[in-house]
Amino acid sequence: MARKYFGTDGIRGATNAGHMTAAMAMKVGMAAGKHFVRGDHRHRVVIGKDTRLSGYMIESALVAGFTSVGMDVTLVGPMPTPAVAMLTHSMRADLGVMISASHNPYADNGIKLFGPDGFKLSDEDEAAIEALIDADIPLAPSSDIGRARRVDDVKGRYIHFAKATFPADLSLDGLKIVVDCANGAAYQVAPSALWELGAEVVAIGVSPNGKNINDQVGSTAPLTLCETVVASGAHIGIALDGDADRLIVADEQGQVVDGDQLMAAIAGGWARQGRLAGGGLVATVMSNLGLERHLAAQGLGLVRTKVGDRHVLEKMRASGYNVGGEQSGHIILSDYATTGDGLIAALQILAEIVRAGAPASEVLHRFDPLPQLLKNVRFSGGKPLEHGAVQDVIAAAEAELQGVGRLVIRPSGTEPVIRVMAEGEDMAQVEAVVNRICDAVRKAAA
Repeated sequence: MARKYFGTDGIRGATNAGHMTAAMAMKVGMAAGKHFVRGDHRHRVVIGKDTRLSGYMIESALVAGFTSVGMDVTLVGPMPTPAVAMLTHSMRADLGVMISASHNPYADNGIKLFGPDGFKLSDEDEAAIEALIDADIPLAPSSDIGRARRVDDVKGRYIHFAKATFPADLSLDGLKIVVDCANGAAYQVAPSALWELGAEVVAIGVSPNGKNINDQVGSTAPLTLCETVVASGAHIGIALDGDADRLIVADEQGQVVDGDQLMAAIAGGWARQGRLAGGGLVATVMSNLGLERHLAAQGLGLVRTKVGDRHVLEKMRASGYNVGGEQSGHIILSDYATTGDGLIAALQILAEIVRAGAPASEVLHRFDPLPQLLKNVRFSGGKPLEHGAVQDVIAAAEAELQGVGRLVIRPSGTEPVIRVMAEGEDMAQVEAVVNRICDAVRKAAA
């Protein structure tokens, strides 16, 4: 059944428009609080946020909602999404909330919810909360209204937690690292953790002003990172996104290293150490075929899921994998975290580089990706993928690429867009296939 409020990663949208208003945030707090008030103990929710201007407004509204139904609130301020998930579990809270629109511009915001185990909520929990949002939610008696307080030492707690995932027999002494925090949630914790492990840190994207989150910095805009790495003579660059659950790397030559190469490096290293679970890793349909072939050559498997780190994590938990992620840089290492964590993934990459004693460009270039092309086709209505002419073109393309490439076609989950991706040995062939399908979709949607 289609969701009214929740998307693939919580509730998200333009602030003060649609669902992302203070009034809606208060309703979400009331609904989520009511759903998770179970038993007679004092219930508690942990609320974190990134650095968006609207975070103050959404935070205050959520506090009003949660306390009105009798839930106590612990405010931790600007913190990475994975830190909020970790703190929810370690503080034995009943619920965790992250106020963030991840890599989106500052004008957007979102609300992500975590259960007491630190994992994102199940479909069933989200459906129950959605139903309560539109219901008449009873308020707590005056004597049972919740309290709210801020906790000031959470940054230190997360830094300690992240550092503990780095091998105790290694250090970052002698490494010069550029870290780009996207003017977002990790602007304090990520540089501190790297410095405490011995690195010489060059920090960029660490001056948030409420409106510059993800603005020409961070994992979705790595040019500044690449330029800074080369200009400063750094050994490696690390870019996080606004809520620090993504990681993109630049090697010492200023070349971008995407999530596929990073997952290959981590999985290969863990396999050599005998700690890779599941015999491979989990990725989405968008990961390059080169990754799959590289893993197969090492006797490792690749299991693919639908796009979205939520689907990756579900498969990891169901099938016993401990490495998974997306080409975009969401990397989930379930030995340490319940969601993607850019800093923890970066520390595993740095461990591989330290062990190898070789440049990042050598250590992180695990395979040559096949030529890949993704195009989006916007449409105004209808279901163009069900059109007979479109299906005929797709079938012909699949037959053409069989054995030499892949084709992935899917509607966007958030906007009226068809995404057409193909990859293969020959870029000219890939372009021709994608263009034919896009043309067919446009004609069907006209």
